[in-house]
Amino acid sequence: MRGPTAPAVRAAAALLTLVALGHTLWHGLADTGVALAFGGLVAVGELARRDPGDAAGNPTAEDRRPAPLGSAGALAYALLGENAGHSTHHGALQTVAVVLAAALVGLVPHVARGRGPALDHVARQVLTVGFAAACFQPLHHSGRLEGMVGEGPYLVVFLLLLLGLTALCDAVLAAALAASRTGWPYGPLLRDELRALAGIGSAICATGLVMALAVAVAGVWALPVFSVPLLLTQLSFHRITAIRTTYRETITSLARATEIAGYTRPGHSLRVAALSCAVGRELGLSERELTVLEYAALMHDIGQLSLVDPVPAGATAGLPAAEARRIAALGGEVARLTGVSAEVAVVVERQADPYREQPVAARIVRAVNAYDDLCGGSGHPGGSLAALERLRLGTGHDYQPEVVESLARVLARDGRARVVPVPPG
Repeated sequence: MRGPTAPAVRAAAALLTLVALGHTLWHGLADTGVALAFGGLVAVGELARRDPGDAAGNPTAEDRRPAPLGSAGALAYALLGENAGHSTHHGALQTVAVVLAAALVGLVPHVARGRGPALDHVARQVLTVGFAAACFQPLHHSGRLEGMVGEGPYLVVFLLLLLGLTALCDAVLAAALAASRTGWPYGPLLRDELRALAGIGSAICATGLVMALAVAVAGVWALPVFSVPLLLTQLSFHRITAIRTTYRETITSLARATEIAGYTRPGHSLRVAALSCAVGRELGLSERELTVLEYAALMHDIGQLSLVDPVPAGATAGLPAAEARRIAALGGEVARLTGVSAEVAVVVERQADPYREQPVAARIVRAVNAYDDLCGGSGHPGGSLAALERLRLGTGHDYQPEVVESLARVLARDGRARVVPVPPG
């Protein structure tokens, strides 16, 4: 899914926003106290959101960075039919208007720091909340929902099914927007979004449902009680993100040791890691597989630190097979000593093997490393064409044809946009 998908989604969200705000301003707020309570909850949830850009990650990971409290509060308001036993009257359009206004209020500090979330995040929130509210509010206010499922367990089942459908719609939207923005394959992006639903997504949906049912019985005073667990969860996400960022920075620093020591060209490991992840995306690797690939690509030359005589310019692509395997084996041993996962060490260790004997990540690292070596790190268009031709000539034994063609597609699509600039110093 590429092309006009993102503009179409944004246009639909903008149209729904205009209609919702116009309707609410014209008719005024219904159940003002309830609207303020849920609006405040959504705003607090967005205030506690992790700032985009604080953690390393690709665009889809950034889009999925959770604001559990705000999301659960928005869903709860969309599915709210009663307040302490009294019927509510806010409707689907007011739901969208209140959630949007509260989210924008909560995002103001982030925007002021230049770290507000992408427009796609707001568009997704508007459309998903609008979908849930449009499915529930008219049925509830007309009395048809009570006639269909009653007030017992069947109502809970109906709400769970509706939440599941809403979460699925959100995943489809997120994957479509990411595919339109990045040009990456839609299928793997959707798969990663669905996997994310099994974790924090299910907790958000369940908490939103419990909030709606609790307010229906006990009133809005139930909201603080059910907000605490998700707020703690959100703080835990912050800590996990900080740990992952520190871990990646440590690996990046280790990878730069070969450059500082003069064994490899400046920026080589960063270029190989960035381009490897782009090729991995093109081949449909999952987020977890991409993380392993990135770490292995960053550390792929670390075995050269064990050499007495450095390889000229650090270019291992032209070495005899036996020597390349020896350096790769040394790199695997060094990687294990650094404490990285066994999967990363295996990729580093087997990057010089014939591609039919390698895991997929090692095939990618080998091809991309050879490409950067053959280009001399310049990224010059003429040099890249010659380097690709050299890789194609080696597809019988050294490089997997699918990896080489995926690399060619990535370079043809966005070329040097994937090349990470050489860091200062």
